[in-house]
Amino acid sequence: MSAFVEVVFDNTDNRFPTGKEETVVRRTIGLKKDDYSLDRKSSTKSEISSLLESAGFSRSNPYYIVPQGRVTSLTHAKDSERLALLKEVAGTRVYESRRENSLKIIEDTERMRVKISDDLAMIEERLNELDLEKDELDKYRTLDRERRCMEYAIYSLEQEDVVEQLDEIDIRREQLVVAVNERQEATGELERQITSLEPEIRAAKQALEILSIDREQLANEAEELARSRAHIESSIQDLEQDRTLGRDSITELRRTADTLSRDIRKRETELSRVTAKYEKAFARETQLREQFEVSDQQRKSLLQKQGRSGHFSSKKERDTWLNAEITRLTTSAEHQTMQFEATEHEHNELQTRLASISQSVLDAKAQADAMVEQMSEMQAREVQLKEEKDAKTSMRKELWRKEARMEAENSDLRDELKRAERVLSGTIDRATSDGLEALSEIQERLGLEGVYGPLFELFEVEETYRTCVEAIAGPSLFHVVVDTDATATKVLDELNRMKQGRLTFMPLNRLRAVSASYPEASDAIPMIERLQFDRRFLRAFQQVFGKTIICPSLEVGSNYARTMNLTAVTLEGDKIDRRGELMGGFVGRKGSRLDAAKTLIQTRARVQTAELEAKETQASLAALDQEITALHSELQMLSARA
Repeated sequence: MSAFVEVVFDNTDNRFPTGKEETVVRRTIGLKKDDYSLDRKSSTKSEISSLLESAGFSRSNPYYIVPQGRVTSLTHAKDSERLALLKEVAGTRVYESRRENSLKIIEDTERMRVKISDDLAMIEERLNELDLEKDELDKYRTLDRERRCMEYAIYSLEQEDVVEQLDEIDIRREQLVVAVNERQEATGELERQITSLEPEIRAAKQALEILSIDREQLANEAEELARSRAHIESSIQDLEQDRTLGRDSITELRRTADTLSRDIRKRETELSRVTAKYEKAFARETQLREQFEVSDQQRKSLLQKQGRSGHFSSKKERDTWLNAEITRLTTSAEHQTMQFEATEHEHNELQTRLASISQSVLDAKAQADAMVEQMSEMQAREVQLKEEKDAKTSMRKELWRKEARMEAENSDLRDELKRAERVLSGTIDRATSDGLEALSEIQERLGLEGVYGPLFELFEVEETYRTCVEAIAGPSLFHVVVDTDATATKVLDELNRMKQGRLTFMPLNRLRAVSASYPEASDAIPMIERLQFDRRFLRAFQQVFGKTIICPSLEVGSNYARTMNLTAVTLEGDKIDRRGELMGGFVGRKGSRLDAAKTLIQTRARVQTAELEAKETQASLAALDQEITALHSELQMLSARA
């Protein structure tokens, strides 16, 4: 939303210096703008005001538009008021104000002129003084020239003396350099001896600790053996008692078997007697029954012959006698039957008891034999279990000793690893050290196969070239080589999330092969040819060592660096690049990054191997503990069964 006001002036009299017959002034007002334009061209408010003043439209002259009542007030105004009004309309007031300003400027200019005149007078006075000083300076130069000639003669004599003293000092310095080199070599030899003795010292400490642990274990074993001996002696006594008791039990079982045999024989004899008596009774019964039947038949026959009436006096008497006879014969038959049944029942009981006693005797004999055999087997099994337990206990003790030795060795290795990490951390910044420490954890957690590790882990170099290689590589030794930039991004994101360290990556897919031409001379050896590395990482090594040659001196290297656009380095680590920059100085072996890095790698490998062996030993110990516990349980079960 915007609005504008536009005024069109007739400029035929050229009151506006625009060179046009019409002059258009417009003001546009919007929500966020307030613009002016002159003849359809953007302009500023001050330019519009200046243009209007030049045409006679002044802010101080508001009488171009006459309000109502103004003419009446002018006719009734006083002469002084009309004069002031005329001056105001004619612009005289503006003239007077500008005139006052001009007078002030003139006064200021006059004061400046007077001041400049004073300055000129002072400058002329100073010039006169300088002329005098110039004459004095000429005299001073003449005298100074003579003084310098005399000083030159004196300095020349002193220089000759100093040169002689410098020659003597150089000779002494060379002697001191030789002595220092010898002492440095001796110091290096002592450091190497100390370094070589440190493993022996650590090994001796480990051996001492292991011997102390062995002594404690042997003392414990002696106590345990003493307790075992007492227990074995007690067990022997118990076994003797058990054997005696076993013999007594066998004797008792045999005595019981003999008693049972005698009882069986007695019962068999009694059974034979009872059987004979039964057979006799049975035969007697059969005979009596036959006699009874014969008598009864005879009686019936006689009764039939004699007649009933002739034998008895009355029928009642006859019936009474017959009933009595029947009762007697029935009772006799029942008695014989009961006696037969009792005899038969006793015979069956004796047969059953005989079979039971025979089976008991056989069972007792079989049980006694089985118990003897079982006791023999249990004793043999117990001896076997004790032998196995003793063998496995010995193996466990040996593993305990091995575990103690390995624990002491692992403790020393961890201390050595911490020392190696401190030495390496002292050669690099803290952020890079933290990043390298977190790299392996990130790689294992994310399962990244494209992380190959820091550059120093990927190559080998001879001892002769280590100093110059380290001088060229510098911090690039700790740059991490990865397969692609995507892998590097993942590791960087994880580092940022963990807020742990910073790393520089070398993605092989982003590195360009560096082509360099080397001089064909015996005093210029390409450094990359002295490195042993996997050809997969060629681009990474070309990036760092591709434009470097090894020269015997900086003089030779400077020529190759300048003519072939290479970086030259000496075996001592002094280098010169293609721009002519020199870098070098003394390099101590004690602060070598490569040595510290290689020592750290070797120590880490030893620690990992030792930890793996410790885990295997612990697993073997756990398995042996289970086996010994199982054997002990089986021995307790055998003891309980015995």
